[in-house]
Amino acid sequence: QVQLVESAGGLVQAGGSLRLSCAPSGRTFKDYAMGWFRQAPGQEREFVAAISKSGDSTYYADSVVGRFTISKDNAKNTVYLQMNSLKPEDTAVYYCAARDSDFDLYKYWGQGTQVTVSS
Repeated sequence: QVQLVESAGGLVQAGGSLRLSCAPSGRTFKDYAMGWFRQAPGQEREFVAAISKSGDSTYYADSVVGRFTISKDNAKNTVYLQMNSLKPEDTAVYYCAARDSDFDLYKYWGQGTQVTVSS
């Protein structure tokens, strides 16, 4: 099983920014398509962003378009979620995820990190 290690989240004021990172243990990101999901208290887990295996294509939930950016740096073997213009409704536990292809189910998950946005 691939282990995904996420950076710590944090407490951010509304309108602020935060960058999350995720790195695999024992494997390289060139082998996977990556994504970010989040789960707010009392809510189901929802899709946030994804990047194709090649890195050529990215996809975003409508709620974060224009504010969040997913990227990966193969040299550093790290995937990022840059979050700008944060809103209180972005408060959630954020999960890094990986899948073996662009059309596969997400099989590997990070431990989750708390992001709290204060108003």
